[in-house]
Amino acid sequence: MSARTECSVRIDAPMDLVWNMTNDLESWTELFTEYAKVEVLERDGDTVRFRLTMHPDENGKVWSWVSVRTADPATRTVRAHRVETGPFAFMRLFWDYREADGGVEMRWVQEFHVKDEMPFDDQAMAAHLEENSAVQMAHIKERVEAAARRTTTAQTGEKR
Repeated sequence: MSARTECSVRIDAPMDLVWNMTNDLESWTELFTEYAKVEVLERDGDTVRFRLTMHPDENGKVWSWVSVRTADPATRTVRAHRVETGPFAFMRLFWDYREADGGVEMRWVQEFHVKDEMPFDDQAMAAHLEENSAVQMAHIKERVEAAARRTTTAQTGEKR
């Protein structure tokens, strides 16, 4: 058994800016609200092995895991999977980007299975991931669009 979530957001910014900002792992503590720390463990071309550490949850627990992520700038896609799976038997992620209505649609697909011994099932985790993805995507949209406005202002010399 496994579950799948799919979420997307349209960001009003140029493709290169969206791609570069959302694939700059070192800036994820600013781009995402949930991450307290990002540690790059190894780089090999477009593949990065890294540790994500979240802010403490409502019970004070700090979650952390290692993932491997490969970005493909030519196809504007990213594939990742958790190496340290935590509550998951497996977790695979796919991101893709496409130009849409003068901006960029960024889509996240997560395929996973929760370990059988967990006190929640795949459907409960899917609901949690969908809710959280919407929050994170809204924050990313705001951050990237703000950067796009700053870039436009700097290029045109306009004052705000």
